[in-house]
Amino acid sequence: MNPLPGRKPWPGWKLLVGLYPFGAGAAAVNLFFASLIFSWIGWRVLTPHEAIAGGLVLGLPATWAFARHIRGLMDKAEPSE
Repeated sequence: MNPLPGRKPWPGWKLLVGLYPFGAGAAAVNLFFASLIFSWIGWRVLTPHEAIAGGLVLGLPATWAFARHIRGLMDKAEPSE
């Protein structure tokens, strides 16, 4: 699955740190809107602060997966020697 045998399977820390604010923000927005949809079946709506806290937690694994995907694309684009 790893395109280059010498490459580690995880993304670089700079890439992960650079993408984390976007991943956490997207996770927070999605959590908030999901709570609005689930309010139709009787669940409570999350407050914005709860959605942000959940986004900070759920944003890390989501960002890690996306950064790993981007790192794989970068490895694939590099010329093989």
